[in-house]
Amino acid sequence: MPGPLSDSLVIIPTYNEKENITRMLKKVMSLNPQFHVLIVDDGSPDGTADLTREVKNSFQDRIHLLERSGKLGLGTAYIAGFRWALERGYDYIYEMDADFSHKPDDLVRLRQACVDGADVSVGSRYVKDGGVVNWPISRILISKGASLYTRVVLGIGIRDTTSGFKCYRRKVLETIDLDRIEFVGYAFQIAMKYAAKRNMFKLVEVPIIFKDREEGISKMSIGIFNEAIIGVWKMRFTKYKT
Repeated sequence: MPGPLSDSLVIIPTYNEKENITRMLKKVMSLNPQFHVLIVDDGSPDGTADLTREVKNSFQDRIHLLERSGKLGLGTAYIAGFRWALERGYDYIYEMDADFSHKPDDLVRLRQACVDGADVSVGSRYVKDGGVVNWPISRILISKGASLYTRVVLGIGIRDTTSGFKCYRRKVLETIDLDRIEFVGYAFQIAMKYAAKRNMFKLVEVPIIFKDREEGISKMSIGIFNEAIIGVWKMRFTKYKT
């Protein structure tokens, strides 16, 4: 299979993101031309995939679409995206939300952190100069409490353990046994960081401002939160190595 015309692939899972997808794709395309995008769409009934194809027509070599038959979960979407990226030779591989809670401009800073020596750069809300916008205090306390709980249980050494905005060098994803990453939501994000740490990779937190979505409906549920609380104990006894 021929290699990519870029070294960077931004993976964006989608389910019913018609309000955001066109604007998001055009914004990422306006950044460094090294950025390609892979949309992993879980059969969105609102036409997200059709809108992606419309934008793709203007950026044929930079936008890619992987369609799946149903709502299979965030974690499996990223795993599918990781495998797709590795098969095509990308060197820097990103996780990013479609709803603008992650600021596209910060992709450049995440990439630079890896160029400067990080194996995984993590967009962090909870380091100096990071923060959140449009969150009630109750949600901030729950999120910070979950990160503290994770750090205590796993000794992971990352302040924002549930962050879903990251850049990986390809060697990280080649080393981690992706078949052992079986979580869906926040637990998936924790497991990927923990697996990288267990494999002795260098994780660096890059401060970001996280802005809660303005368009579309949040996919958060109590089940996803509970998965993370219980899942960290399972992670302690899992060997995330090939």
